[in-house]
Amino acid sequence: MAATLEEIRENFSLLDDWEDRYRYVIELGKELEPLADGDHSEENKVRGCVSQVWLKTHLSDDEADPVLTFLGDSDALIVKGLIAILHATYSGKHVSEVLSIDPEVIFNELNLREHLTPQRSNGLRSMVERLRKISQEAEG
Repeated sequence: MAATLEEIRENFSLLDDWEDRYRYVIELGKELEPLADGDHSEENKVRGCVSQVWLKTHLSDDEADPVLTFLGDSDALIVKGLIAILHATYSGKHVSEVLSIDPEVIFNELNLREHLTPQRSNGLRSMVERLRKISQEAEG
């Protein structure tokens, strides 16, 4: 079972140094539900990432406030872990909630920005932008 955002926050607070947190992020990625081979497609590929990243999104049929769910994968272990954090943050949430979440607050709280390369930070931003764009389009 994938970790919740609260569990991730709690575990980050228990880990003293970034090396341990880095290993934890990689472990989170290993727990992700696998993406089917056919979903590693151009349509699901996220642009703006140095690594290969795919996000397969789904919106529920609720027209008033659909629920966004997604699966993701990457060819880089640390990026898979970042996808797991995004999954805990956004997947299973109504699009109105997705749009109300300030990812910077979460990333700052976990000190992700200061420990990621600029390229990884840009990739993380690209993934968030994709999820927000899908939510904005669904919200109309």
